[in-house]
Amino acid sequence: MNKRILCVDDDLNILRGFKRTLRGKFNISTSSSGPEALALMQESEPFAVVVSDMRMPEMNGVQFLTRVKEISPDSVRVMLTGNSDQQTATDAVNEGAIFRFLTKPCPPELFAQTLNSALEQYGLITAERELLQGTLNRSLQVLVDILALVNSTAFTRSTRVKRMAGDMANGLGISNVWEIEIAAMLSQIGCVTVPEHILLKVLNGDEVNDEELNLYQKHPQVASELISKIPRLERIAGMISNQNRRFKDDPESQLLLTDVAAENLGARILKIVLDFNKLLESNELPDVAFKELNNRNSWYDPEVLNALKKLIEERSDEFTSKEVHVSELKAGMILEQSLLSSNDTLLLSEGQEITHSLIMKLVNFSEANVIPEIVNVRVPVNGHLQS
Repeated sequence: MNKRILCVDDDLNILRGFKRTLRGKFNISTSSSGPEALALMQESEPFAVVVSDMRMPEMNGVQFLTRVKEISPDSVRVMLTGNSDQQTATDAVNEGAIFRFLTKPCPPELFAQTLNSALEQYGLITAERELLQGTLNRSLQVLVDILALVNSTAFTRSTRVKRMAGDMANGLGISNVWEIEIAAMLSQIGCVTVPEHILLKVLNGDEVNDEELNLYQKHPQVASELISKIPRLERIAGMISNQNRRFKDDPESQLLLTDVAAENLGARILKIVLDFNKLLESNELPDVAFKELNNRNSWYDPEVLNALKKLIEERSDEFTSKEVHVSELKAGMILEQSLLSSNDTLLLSEGQEITHSLIMKLVNFSEANVIPEIVNVRVPVNGHLQS
């Protein structure tokens, strides 16, 4: 478990005292001002506990801990101050959502005990979040896999874009990667309301009338309305609702990336990933597809677009082509051919990532002689596949 602690005080003697008293017991970092500490937090791994003095120049303790709550909500916050008036305590609790309020001078034993309690609280917070994220992610993946079995036209792209969106979010240093992955995974769920013949026409680039196009274009809002009813997925619903919005139409387009609301940042990533994937589906090479995106003026966030460029460069030699027997398929492989039934019905699209449920489907099809026993796939060069 993360046991990093950040102590912030404008009195250097107190900071030295922290290090001297707590040496060998805790992993302590120090900072002499709120702005300096915030910069440190932006550049480093998360801190489990943040301790702040109240009275500091530039930014007082309440202001600082309020910002900490915004940029690192899991960090447990402790206020240490010589000012013990009721208003200070009230502001610290209400605005900074602190875990403990300690008054100077604080006995070393009490301070160490408080830090231990704060670390335990951090462990509870992160364990609950990781359990929620893991359970939710796996449950939703099963749902999407089932939908892909029923309607491969819409849901094959969900598995393709999830990994890309997650990798881009990691490359941008975003903390809520799991939300963006789930948003990508559920980005097509509104397509359940679109007749499959219309989906095929749109995705194949065939001509559609205004009524058909309007029906298709509503699917992100349909998905958003469905997902918003699930507790704790409200931000994900917001990302999906705006997944087709261009960057120039984003109300926060002038803000620094670090100040953009999670919903808007997630929508920007989805916009690029979905558009890029659509070009790949039309058999564009990754480099060519990226150039086309780059030529679309003001459609995409430049920083997010640059993250895609880096991802393409990193992945250029990540996969190798291979022929495998259906019984040898493993989750994580990528189909290098579309699979058609004996009557030419599309079963699975080229570029779809193999999942455990799809393996079962393909094995059944192979045993029924619906598809050939040998299929062409792309396999990660590093060999990292799920068994």
